[in-house]
Amino acid sequence: MDIEQLLLYTLIAFAVFFIIRKILLIKSIKHYSPVDAFDKLRKGTGTLFLDVRTAAERKEHKINGSHHIPLPEINSRYNELLKFKGKEIICYCRSGNRSLSAAAKLKRQGFDVANLRGGISQWSSAGLR
Repeated sequence: MDIEQLLLYTLIAFAVFFIIRKILLIKSIKHYSPVDAFDKLRKGTGTLFLDVRTAAERKEHKINGSHHIPLPEINSRYNELLKFKGKEIICYCRSGNRSLSAAAKLKRQGFDVANLRGGISQWSSAGLR
């Protein structure tokens, strides 16, 4: 085996490792449908809805009562969320991808987190306000 093959196999091994790690992380996070999340909001369970979209996106439409921290600011604004450490945090974005990343970051910090499946797009499509 020459050095090029060894490097290629090493890169493939790293890629597989990170893909499996991401899949396991995704599976370890709860996912709520918009209807189930709305039910939690309506019942006043103390769940925090965390909007991780940009400020411009938030101006267009938001879930009333949600807290806003854009995804790139999650690490630097971590202290704002400490008061919610004992409560469930449902992260949301436009489609559910950025919110999944935010949920993963917060889960690693010990928060009880979930992701809004389909994001605010699915929320709106379901006719929820």
